[in-house]
Amino acid sequence: MLKRVISLMLVLAMVLSISVGCAKEQTPAPAPTGEQTNAEPEYLVWNMGVDPQTWDPTLNSAADGGHVINNLFEGLTRETQDGIEPASAESWKISDDGMTYTFTLRDGLKWSDGQPLTAKDFEYSWKRACDPETASEYSFIVTSYLVGAEEYFNGTGSRDEVGVKALDDKTLEVKLKFPVPYFLSLTSFYTYNPVRQDSVEAKGEGWEKDPTTCISNGPFKLTEYQTGSHILMVKNENYWNAENVKLDGVKGLMIVEQTTALNGYQNGEIQILDTVAIESIPTLQKEDPNFKIYPQIGTWYLNFNVDDEVFGDVRVRKAFTLAIDRKQFVEQVTKGGQLPATGFVPPSLSYSDGTPFRQMDADGNMLPEFGIDPTKAQVEEAKALLAEAGYPDGKGLPEVTYLYNTSDNNKKQAEALQGMWKQNLGVEVKLINQDWAVFQETRRGGDYQIARGGWLGDYADPMTMLDLYTSNSGNNDPQWRYQLEPVVAPHDKTLNPEQEAFNKAIFDSRKVTGTERDALLKQAEQIMMDNMIVSPIYYYTMPTVVDEAVVEGVQLTSTLKWDFRNAELVK
Repeated sequence: MLKRVISLMLVLAMVLSISVGCAKEQTPAPAPTGEQTNAEPEYLVWNMGVDPQTWDPTLNSAADGGHVINNLFEGLTRETQDGIEPASAESWKISDDGMTYTFTLRDGLKWSDGQPLTAKDFEYSWKRACDPETASEYSFIVTSYLVGAEEYFNGTGSRDEVGVKALDDKTLEVKLKFPVPYFLSLTSFYTYNPVRQDSVEAKGEGWEKDPTTCISNGPFKLTEYQTGSHILMVKNENYWNAENVKLDGVKGLMIVEQTTALNGYQNGEIQILDTVAIESIPTLQKEDPNFKIYPQIGTWYLNFNVDDEVFGDVRVRKAFTLAIDRKQFVEQVTKGGQLPATGFVPPSLSYSDGTPFRQMDADGNMLPEFGIDPTKAQVEEAKALLAEAGYPDGKGLPEVTYLYNTSDNNKKQAEALQGMWKQNLGVEVKLINQDWAVFQETRRGGDYQIARGGWLGDYADPMTMLDLYTSNSGNNDPQWRYQLEPVVAPHDKTLNPEQEAFNKAIFDSRKVTGTERDALLKQAEQIMMDNMIVSPIYYYTMPTVVDEAVVEGVQLTSTLKWDFRNAELVK
């Protein structure tokens, strides 16, 4: 099984080709456009699993919100299962030095309410992401690259100096600080998607969850949102490619309990799941051809709050890391074909010459790195480190808490970690769970000791993982910063001088290419792992169920975001 998963992971950056459809008797699909019918509209039903904190493209930093954005909004380019294709932009030119992009928008682009969409909307949206008043967690994915953007964000430059400008209604000029080989991929990412100024400002926070102000430009538009229950996205008749969108709409349910959601699928009420209960996986693998597991560009890990009184000691962080049996964890707890993790960057990402970032043996098993053995807990080393930190056999250690967001699977994983820390370190760890939106705020604000973490890559380059931990990143949940960042982290007053070397390696890597860049990225990972700000546990897979007797043409993009544009209910 591991060999099979690894072989898939090694080609992931070259793309996942996933066209899914599924297996139960169903009612007929809606009549084709132009055919007279009194039938009620029929919707594809997808369990989102949570109520996303946001799907404002500028503010979202979570995979669940990303799935929604991918269907409500669209950037200059669009990520597909095969890579990047033109979307709102029909074409572009790149200067010889790779630092100026000129995008030409399609004729007649419209927002979902029929108003014209122009290059000025993109200019506004990208500058909004750089605006310190917006305080976007993902501001760094724009400010790192656009001329003048970081200065504007930090208050030393102006909005007019940011390197994005509408030359006319159809032409957008972008100026970069340095050549970015994956910049076209970035223009498909949600932070680069357009939002309309009057919609954003009409309501302020939460505008995207109100169907009257959620004006979008993608294949679907929002018509219903009920907190904790569902959203309804219906076909956007003003989408530039609406004639090829066949679904009436998509209903996204927010069922947190995976067993309940699976029952809904088995009863014919739900067609798509992207989380399933751990205990259901073996049976689904054996009995249900609609069940598939896909490798993801991503890592599941533990965040350590490096500003905490206890976990500010790297020896404690390493002790808790080495006390975990990763092989047992993936084989007996997660059961989804995951690989034990030895470093933060997953093996599906590569160096400039195509060499995988992680080393594996001939059988596709991870090799030890950064002192982590993927096959077992390193109990003696862990106990020695804890004793050296002043807590022999856990004695004298203040209460330790582990924070996770509420779900059946997360609870099982938390209990497994709790058991390993008790058995291998003699430490009692208290488990705390919170609803997803609250959990995100708590973790971001550094109000925790150990917290569940997970990151899925936004594009197929190691930078998609490593730049999370730059000082100016709003996603730097371990609170690992060498300088104050009053915009993205006004709460973080405790500085960590060792982080400066990491910051420098990341920023220097943006100015070079090839093996020189490879070396700097590897150096950056070495610094973060030496400091063990996070503890990588496994590399993600994505278990899915898509009912192929009901729907066909559902796709997952190359970074595994749901794309319902080409989906069609089976007639």
